[in-house]
Amino acid sequence: MQHKNVILFAITLFCLGLTVLQAQTVKDINGNVYKTVTIGKQVWMVENLKTTKYNDGKTIPLVTDNTSWTDLSTPAYCWSNNDAITNKNTYGALYNWYAVNTNKLCPRGWHVPTDAEWTTLTTYLGGEGVAGGKLKEIGTTHWKRPNTVATNISGFTARAGGGRYEDGKFYDLGSKGYWWSSTQEGEANAWCFELQYAIRSINRLGSRKLSGWSIRCLRN
Repeated sequence: MQHKNVILFAITLFCLGLTVLQAQTVKDINGNVYKTVTIGKQVWMVENLKTTKYNDGKTIPLVTDNTSWTDLSTPAYCWSNNDAITNKNTYGALYNWYAVNTNKLCPRGWHVPTDAEWTTLTTYLGGEGVAGGKLKEIGTTHWKRPNTVATNISGFTARAGGGRYEDGKFYDLGSKGYWWSSTQEGEANAWCFELQYAIRSINRLGSRKLSGWSIRCLRN
């Protein structure tokens, strides 16, 4: 039965004009192992990054206090709601953009995607207006109802990990997911991409660099 389901999935992808191949795994400096997926000509992690160290072995500062978070202009990470036990394995960590800008978050041979590389992904999936549904994990275990048009036909398996806003507070767990790009938008902002439970699109947003968003690594 499992073999039959794989064949049907492959036929569906062919009919939709998508090339999606399950790839191997990659390990970060902490020893966390991530599944990967090939979408078009890009190879993405299927899970959000959860490393607590840079790829050179140095520790990323963990900042839990709201006021301390809002005053940052240096790299930091946290867990959603400061609850690693519940949220680490499911949603990964949240990083500010200053951590992204070190170029040392992802395992060697991988990187935080640029704004243009995110756009390559969404264009391949039919454009921002419809790509969200193809990126979201199906069901309502990690998304609020109705999780509109979530097919995960891409294999990207995005979950609603929420984020940490510039006031240091946590929002949107279960209803939205945010992912950094490595591309700046002016001095104080950088580009990120947002998925929501009630829409099928993916939104490209300029966000304050001190916000805490998820990371998906892309192979070099």
